[in-house]
Amino acid sequence: MDDARRERLAMWLRAAAGDASLAVTAMARLSGGAIQQNWAVDVVRDGAAEAWVLRTDNAATLAVSHGRAAEFALLRAAFAAGVTVPEPLFLCTDAQVIGAPFFVMRRVGGIAAGHRVVKSDTLGGGREACARALGRELARIHTIRPPRADLAFLGDPPGDPGAAFIAGQRAALDRQRLPHPALEWGLRALEREPLPPVAPVLCHNDFRTGNIMLDTAGVTAVLDWEFAGWGDPHADLGWLCARCWRFGNVSQEAGGIGPRGALYEGYAEVSGHPPEHARVLWWELAAHLRWAVIALDQAERHLSGVEPSLELALTGHLVPELEWQVLAMAEARAHA
Repeated sequence: MDDARRERLAMWLRAAAGDASLAVTAMARLSGGAIQQNWAVDVVRDGAAEAWVLRTDNAATLAVSHGRAAEFALLRAAFAAGVTVPEPLFLCTDAQVIGAPFFVMRRVGGIAAGHRVVKSDTLGGGREACARALGRELARIHTIRPPRADLAFLGDPPGDPGAAFIAGQRAALDRQRLPHPALEWGLRALEREPLPPVAPVLCHNDFRTGNIMLDTAGVTAVLDWEFAGWGDPHADLGWLCARCWRFGNVSQEAGGIGPRGALYEGYAEVSGHPPEHARVLWWELAAHLRWAVIALDQAERHLSGVEPSLELALTGHLVPELEWQVLAMAEARAHA
């Protein structure tokens, strides 16, 4: 971020925080974030040092990704519901300040990097304790239910989340440069075993290893709310348990972190009922399909020339492995 934008940002933050003497003492871009940019911002406010994070858009975004105003509203709703999220502070919708809308939240400590998290036996209080904590976090998220005036931008919940998922993914595959018959086969496997609809809840839709910050005591933050929407609560559980988010630690089915049973137990502690395992498995197959389509779209951002990026190009190379997993899971369902 150049000096002119930093100065405009500092002026805006002084007004938003109600402190004309607020000083930005340091800024550094944080790693990760193919869709959004995250900046560590150190400030002195009312004479005290504070650590914040500024979240804004990258040059190109996915059409299914919420804007920053919507994500800020989601963060506020989650914070009010007792979900462990960074406290949301300020929202700026004026793109002239730094070139794109942004919001500011408190910075929290912890480790989120998936390849590090799954190797640790102590993060989150240990594997079983951490899996239970993740279940509790999801159950708290799922206490947020429509209708909600503050989340009106999410629209009406789908009458049948499973059918809506299949229709959306099929449309996404139809717009790709090349056919992907393995993914079509996976969609057909889901279509042949439709789920009875359940009451909709707020789904995070990207609750996975890599988007959850941990320290040795427990969960310190649930991050990245840009895909949230109304849906089947089991979709979040299936997404976390998908093999593609275990980062190689496949025996620990809850995100490579801990056992699936502990995840379910933690969920039941808050929700009052255990998840339906068969529904979770349906959405687990759906998770691999969805991630494959996202990977194709990410690669297209590079291939189209809109956003040349080695990271985006390499994301496309994940698709064959995901297709293999889809075929394996579809076959297992056929012989169940």
